[in-house]
Amino acid sequence: MSDPAANAPVAGGPADALQPWLEERFVWFHRHPELSHRETGTTARLAELLDNAGIEILDTGLDTGLVAIVRGGAVDSDAEPRPTVALRADIDALPVDEDTDLPYRSLTPGAMHACGHDFHMTTILGAALLLHGIADRLPGDVKIVFQPAEEVPQGGASEVVDTGALGDVQAIFGAHTTSLLPVGSLAIGAGPICAAVDQFTIDVRGTQTHGAHPDRGVDGILIAAATVQNLQSVVSRNLSPTHDGVVSVGRFVADGAWNVIPEQVTMEGTVRSFHAEDRPMMRRRVEQVAEGTAATFGGHASVTWSAGPPSVDNDPHWTELMRRTALEDGFTVVEPIATMGGEDFACYQQVIPGAFINVGTGVIEASNHSPRFRVDPAALAPTARYMAHVARAALAELAGASGAGH
Repeated sequence: MSDPAANAPVAGGPADALQPWLEERFVWFHRHPELSHRETGTTARLAELLDNAGIEILDTGLDTGLVAIVRGGAVDSDAEPRPTVALRADIDALPVDEDTDLPYRSLTPGAMHACGHDFHMTTILGAALLLHGIADRLPGDVKIVFQPAEEVPQGGASEVVDTGALGDVQAIFGAHTTSLLPVGSLAIGAGPICAAVDQFTIDVRGTQTHGAHPDRGVDGILIAAATVQNLQSVVSRNLSPTHDGVVSVGRFVADGAWNVIPEQVTMEGTVRSFHAEDRPMMRRRVEQVAEGTAATFGGHASVTWSAGPPSVDNDPHWTELMRRTALEDGFTVVEPIATMGGEDFACYQQVIPGAFINVGTGVIEASNHSPRFRVDPAALAPTARYMAHVARAALAELAGASGAGH
């Protein structure tokens, strides 16, 4: 699996060298998907590619995923703080069996890059190589984050933050594929663009009884069904009409029989919101509705809550830098459509200002997480160059503000 650094593209090299190099790496990543927290082969491959290119890998203690650094050579050694930005890509796949006719489809049963993380890895890898090729001219450092486990509720972003490897980072940038835009288009906007994600489990307890004699028990199914309906009042009657939110029940399990009303019913669902002040209110109301509905019918309900990532909330300043850079690079820039989907890039934004955008990778009917999802590799090189440009522009701005460059 050797990959000599001599074959890697560098800034200032042939203009057509980057795309085929990236395509080859993209194909490898797509063929070898690994699920969250199991990305050992992916991490090893990334480490090999970075090491062969001469890019330093930091010792973070992560089990999977890694953080590398391109150290700039055009900054005063005693500058404080030393201008530092980060580019982030997620690396895990989904538990999906691929159903495409791609010649490079997944070789791993039950796993597929159905959310574009193979694209994310490849483009940020390309950006790292381009930045490394001009490291002597960079007025600061660029940390390259290959993050594990974005696809699970307690995602890998918090693990990366907890290593302390990004403690000196002053701005962080990320991108995600979208099948809603053609290649050459970027969706860039300030403010909330992805929702906060919370998960709940409601356990309802009644009293088991024969279906012919409901009067002799407490009907757990009736309680649970009423709870599902009453939960919709959280959005319609408790959330501000100018705010968006969702409460959805996706799992409803009752262990009864055709003639037995069960004692216990379990429901699982999700709450999505954009505004930080809405999140605790919606949790409180879900708990009140579940407990109050159960009490109305003479039963009992308990709620277990699991908090996921907060809302992705783009910093206006760094969003404008990404927009300006995109226009300079010839991209078509559109406003993003906010989504109730979650993205743990938000965990970085809790401690580092930054911006997260969508990259058009070809308009197709299949959405993210579909077994028929695909991206157009034609977007690889333009995106890699763009992300490298964003890092350079951010460093230049930080260096100018601090007087760190020379």
